[in-house]
Amino acid sequence: MNDTLCLSTQDIEAIERATLVAVAPERVDAIDGWLLPMDSGTVGRAHSAVPLHHGAHDPALIDRIAQRYRNAGLRPVFRLPDVPTFEAWWPALAARGFQRKQPTLTQTGALAGLLGLAPDTEGVSLDPRPDAAWMAMFLGEGLDPVDGASRSRALSRAEGTLFGSLRVGGQTVACGAACYAEGWLSMHGLRTAASQRGRGLAGRLIRAMALEAQRRGIARVFLQVDGANAPALALYRRAGMTTAWSYAYWRLPATATAAAG
Repeated sequence: MNDTLCLSTQDIEAIERATLVAVAPERVDAIDGWLLPMDSGTVGRAHSAVPLHHGAHDPALIDRIAQRYRNAGLRPVFRLPDVPTFEAWWPALAARGFQRKQPTLTQTGALAGLLGLAPDTEGVSLDPRPDAAWMAMFLGEGLDPVDGASRSRALSRAEGTLFGSLRVGGQTVACGAACYAEGWLSMHGLRTAASQRGRGLAGRLIRAMALEAQRRGIARVFLQVDGANAPALALYRRAGMTTAWSYAYWRLPATATAAAG
């Protein structure tokens, strides 16, 4: 668990609900302490079943949840925290053909750490909708265009989200989305142009998002980051963020999906 902030069961539920506010699936079902986001896009969090608490869950739920997704014409995917209470789920999922993919860290922290990343917010604007330059930055070099388009649609559907742009000389050189929901600030899709990295621009963008959270009376922040993204993890570490828990996606391979269908 996070050494900086002690997370309660209510905090975990709030983070998972806020995550789905931010990535905005087409619809969300629920079953026995789980959220079942349903979405035809590529954003993993928008179409994977996730528990609302890290206590014990009966593995018998696997088949019930999977059938819900199949009934909706979607491939069943589970987003499971790497905690001891889910150890019984791992072999049960593997026996059904699911494979563990994409280990990800859920990091949390206090707003004060974000405010200390930069002395000012020069060049940053927070807007209720992404403009063309934001989209171009978000869908830029190194991001699969189909995946990027799906992510941008999900973010654009989100309520309570502001789209941050940092402009230098009239050019957008950094972008990201900030969602203010369930008492948390969450940050998504942070990007900095390759030619502009190492100048502290991400810190200015994040500071602006944090100042807006402070204005709204929000004192805590979370984000989800690929466990292999060393530069991002170094930035978040400077902001005082630590890993509350890790999770992974349990997915069926394409051949198994076709057979199940």
